[in-house]
Amino acid sequence: MNVSDELRSLEATGIYRLTGSRAAFLDPVRLLNESYRRFRLVPSAYYSRSFGPSNQGGDALGERTAPSPERKKRKRKRQLKPRELNAVERIAEARHQEARPFLISAHNSLLEAKDLLEFLPGMITGDECMPDVQNSSENNFVELGSSWRAPLCEMTLCFQKPHDQHEECKKCPCRIQRRSSSLFNRKISVEENDEAEGEFQSRLYILPKGSCFLMTDLTHVRGLIPDNSDKGYNLIVIDPPWENGCVRQKEAYPTLPNRYLLYLPVQELAHPAGALIVLWITNREKLRRFVQEELLPSWGVKDPTEFYWLKVKSDGSLIGDLDLFHHRPYECLILGYINVNREAEPGSNFKFLQGHQVIMSVPGAHSRKPPLQKILSEYIPGAQPPRCIELFARELGSGWTSWGNEPLRFQDSMYFLEK
Repeated sequence: MNVSDELRSLEATGIYRLTGSRAAFLDPVRLLNESYRRFRLVPSAYYSRSFGPSNQGGDALGERTAPSPERKKRKRKRQLKPRELNAVERIAEARHQEARPFLISAHNSLLEAKDLLEFLPGMITGDECMPDVQNSSENNFVELGSSWRAPLCEMTLCFQKPHDQHEECKKCPCRIQRRSSSLFNRKISVEENDEAEGEFQSRLYILPKGSCFLMTDLTHVRGLIPDNSDKGYNLIVIDPPWENGCVRQKEAYPTLPNRYLLYLPVQELAHPAGALIVLWITNREKLRRFVQEELLPSWGVKDPTEFYWLKVKSDGSLIGDLDLFHHRPYECLILGYINVNREAEPGSNFKFLQGHQVIMSVPGAHSRKPPLQKILSEYIPGAQPPRCIELFARELGSGWTSWGNEPLRFQDSMYFLEK
C-alpha cells in the first residue's frame, strides 16, 4: 500500500485531514497515547465495543442489511402505519435535514480515502491480546463517592525517581516514591515529568504526567475555581450526563437534571484572555432549546458554532442508518467563546470558528468521546500551551484538569501496557 502524506500524518499525530472537505478522521488511541511515556493505551481495549462491518459495504445513508424472506414476511404482518411527527419532532427533523449534506459529504470523503480504509482494521485491533474489559470487575467510583466510606478512601501514588546511575537499576524498588492522598473531594496532581501509578482497593490506575483531577459531585464543583483569574482555562470541554431515557434503561451512568447545569461556574473558570467552550449535547430538540435559550447565555458564551461527531465502523461504514430518528449515528458539539470579542481582536493568535465541521472516528465504550485538544488547537485563544479542563470527565490527559464523579473511569491499568 502506498502511504500518503495524510496517512503518515494519522500515524504521527492521530489526525487524518480529508481532502476537499471540512472533515477529519481521528484515532483517539494515538491522541491519548501522547500523554504517556512509560505506558500506552491498547487499541483493542479502547475499541472494545463490537461494531461488525456492513455486509453491503459502506454507504453514506447507513447500513440497511437485507432481511431474510422469513423476517420480511413477519414484518409485513405486523407493520404499523408510520406515526406522524409532533411539532417538536418536526423541528428536530428539519435540523437533521440541514446537517445531512455536511455529514454525507464528510462520509463520502472518508469512503474515497482508500489508503485510510485499508489501514483502519489493523488500527482497531492492534497486535496485543487484551482481557475482556467489558466484563471485568472495576471500582464503581460513583457509588463509592456517594457512600459514607468516601472520606475514608485514600489512593497511594507511586512515582519513579529520576535516575542518574545504571539503566539496569531503573526499576529498583528504592527508586519508587510513594505518597497517599484522599481520593474524593481533593485535587490530586501529577506534577512530575512522568506518569504516576495510583493504587486503590487492589487495583492500579495510570495517571498521565502533568494531569490533575478532582473527584466530587456537583456540590463541590466550585472547588475548581482558581484563586487567581490568570490561572483560568483557555479550553473548557463539558460532557454532561444529560437526562436520557435510553441511558436510564441501560443503567450506563447516573444522569443529571438539565437545570443543574446552570450552576456550573463556567464563567469563573474561563481565562480572562479568552476561553473556547465545547459542549457535547444529544439530538433531543427540547435539550437544544434549553441550551441555546438558557444555558449558553447564563455561561456568557458568544458566537456558538456546531461541529458533528460522525461514528463509523472499522470498514468505514456508519454504525447505523443516518436517518434513523431516535438513534442517529452522530452527536453534536456546540462551540463558542467567553471573554473574546470577535470584532476587537482581528490580529489574534488563533483562528475564529467558522462554519460546520465533521469529526469522524470509530467509537470506544458507551458515551466515551474522542479527545479534542489537538483538532481544536488553532481555535483556542490565549497563550500556548493552553490551560485545559474537562467537566464530567471520565479519563485524564497530560496538561488537563479533569473533574467529575468518575474521572478515573478509563485509567484502570487493564487498558494499558508498559512500553
